[in-house]
Amino acid sequence: MINNNERSEEIREIYKQHFQDVYRFISSFLTDTNDIEDLTQEVFIRLFKSLANFKGQSELKTWIFSIARHVTYDHMKKQKKQKIISDRLLKFILPAKESIEEIIMIKEQNTVLYESLSCLNVDQRTVVILRGIHQLSIKETAKVLGWKESKVKVTYHRALQILKKNLINNKELKEGMI
Repeated sequence: MINNNERSEEIREIYKQHFQDVYRFISSFLTDTNDIEDLTQEVFIRLFKSLANFKGQSELKTWIFSIARHVTYDHMKKQKKQKIISDRLLKFILPAKESIEEIIMIKEQNTVLYESLSCLNVDQRTVVILRGIHQLSIKETAKVLGWKESKVKVTYHRALQILKKNLINNKELKEGMI
């Protein structure tokens, strides 16, 4: 049996390890910092309330992303917000020790990428974020989304094709403007 001190330490460690991932995941869908912070806290509140029920049938990270997905989608439905890509995500992706020129170039590349992501539907964006950004496996992504692995593979493949086409079109458009 785990005593309260051990439980508190376990909770602190889980929070420390997964806070950034949850925050980034939610910020991929929302733009309001207050909403992102509130929903991130809501994910951990739900997690900690049900932690005793966690049976270890999946990875803890997978379970946390599943909770984050439900919390985020519930919020989006309530607010009827469909603006998905946020500048907040860029803030976490930029490396800290790059030159100004490198940071500007990376930011421009990320802006183009996230603009292209906005052309995807919610399912495609979610799969790309989970697989491409958070590097979950096909199996983990399927568990988070409650899908079959084949659906994850097909959705991810189609989303990447759309992204590639959009990125090529964007590059051609910029080159035509120069």
